[in-house]
Amino acid sequence: MPPGLYLHPMTGHKVKYVDLNHTIKAMGRQISDSLDYAAEFVPVGMTPANLFWMLKSVTTYKSDPPGTELLQSMPSLFENNFWGKSGYGDCDCFSITAAACCKVLGIPCRLVLVGNSRQAPSHVYVEVKDKGNWVPFDLVNTFYGETKKYKYISTINVI
Repeated sequence: MPPGLYLHPMTGHKVKYVDLNHTIKAMGRQISDSLDYAAEFVPVGMTPANLFWMLKSVTTYKSDPPGTELLQSMPSLFENNFWGKSGYGDCDCFSITAAACCKVLGIPCRLVLVGNSRQAPSHVYVEVKDKGNWVPFDLVNTFYGETKKYKYISTINVI
């Protein structure tokens, strides 16, 4: 998540990058703004693994434009996408969607920031509580419960 400009998901205006805390708060707002949409989107009673596979089937990884960080709410990701294609986004967009869906389903979850250093995390994903254990819910990866190894890992409870 490099410094640069953020595209405000509702107005489309570019907002200057402030710091990582500001970005995490913005993601929290996007999660909250996505709850009503998520409630209509996901069937009641889904398990974390089933939710992963459902979301995996409707999302496609697309890197942000150079110098811009897109933080898309769930409605933006699926209906008013920057790329003009439903479900196109990157790790933060997918994390916002996953967290919103988990929240409406009552699945405990948290954000995980990872990378080579605290000063420059390079990826974010969600972990879910599944059968008593924290499990990676990283829609960028191929399988449920899978993520890469990173030097820096920080969990954030935003929900």
